[in-house]
Amino acid sequence: MTRPLVALGASDPTAVLRGLEAALAGGPALLPVAVDTPALPTPPPSHVAQRVALVVETSGSTGTGKRVALSADALLAGAASADAALGGPGRWVLALPTHYIAGLNVLTRSIASGTSPVVVPPGHFEAAAFADAVDRLDVGPEAPRRYTSLVPVQLARVLDDPRARAAATRFDAVLVGGQATPAPLRRRALEAGVRVVTTYGASETSGGCVYDGTPFGTVRVGLVDGALELAGPMLAEGYLDDPDRTARTFTERDGLRWYRTGDAAALDDDGRLRVLGRLDDVIVSGGEKVPLGAVERRVRELPGQDAAVVTRRTSGEWGEVPVVVTEQPLDLDTVRAHVGDLLGRAARPADVLVVDAVPMLGTGKPDRRAVRVLADPDGAPPA
Repeated sequence: MTRPLVALGASDPTAVLRGLEAALAGGPALLPVAVDTPALPTPPPSHVAQRVALVVETSGSTGTGKRVALSADALLAGAASADAALGGPGRWVLALPTHYIAGLNVLTRSIASGTSPVVVPPGHFEAAAFADAVDRLDVGPEAPRRYTSLVPVQLARVLDDPRARAAATRFDAVLVGGQATPAPLRRRALEAGVRVVTTYGASETSGGCVYDGTPFGTVRVGLVDGALELAGPMLAEGYLDDPDRTARTFTERDGLRWYRTGDAAALDDDGRLRVLGRLDDVIVSGGEKVPLGAVERRVRELPGQDAAVVTRRTSGEWGEVPVVVTEQPLDLDTVRAHVGDLLGRAARPADVLVVDAVPMLGTGKPDRRAVRVLADPDGAPPA
């Protein structure tokens, strides 16, 4: 059996909310689409399997586009487990685009708790507009807690604005995800009294399913040769019209269905999950493997470098070398010493490229393909 798939522009969050309500109740499946960014090259199907309630288009910061198919059961299971992990249902401020899973998660959790989110106007994120939204956030006995979800660049803007920073302290939890949260940014938030919860997940897991390094609910973590896999009721059905990719990404093991995240990870001594970066984001420099994610985290520890990005550049001598792309001046010798002390000589950046603005995706993540072109215009692969 199938049901219709309705594409809906995500510039109207209220319309997306209503469409998602209908989809979760068994109506037409929903495909929220951005109106200001190119669609995937192939049109979506007119109908999807009956189990599919939501389709999320994603290209990620690397890789090719895909349409992730999610069931109502997966979305609602994720919402219920998240509420339990956070201390109960609450009312949300929506500050993220509703064609991405993190924004859709806010809508799903609002629907599940019977509340309506307060919406920050779509478009360029403004700290003042965020503070205005918090001022409109009333709670009731059915959902007495206050929540919001941000990406790191939004959190940085909130902390830079005194009124928005004060407003953020009123939340029971400020979820921060979409990419690794720099340690200095997290410390700034905690020192300001903002209760930050770092999240890890993907569209394929109905959004964040690991909070502060701990999987919630019945989510299971598996490490296969250092590669992170996740299992649980929140997993996607797969990818629309792409059975080969679905088979490569979702696997059966130990009686469970697992999602291969493509990330490298480790478990700390206390059992907390630590994500190390993309498995395919490792360069070989002078014969040594260098994980660019680890280099980037080290760079972001330096003052003013919360948003710095580390990419690769081809080198006739070394094969490939790390390069820092940043909006803030950074002394090359300083960053080389800081990185090399912990990660070794091969990990030391070969260059610092200061730009007016680091290219970003609509999710608030760096556009790593565009960053690579900036740092390596002759060696970067075509888009």
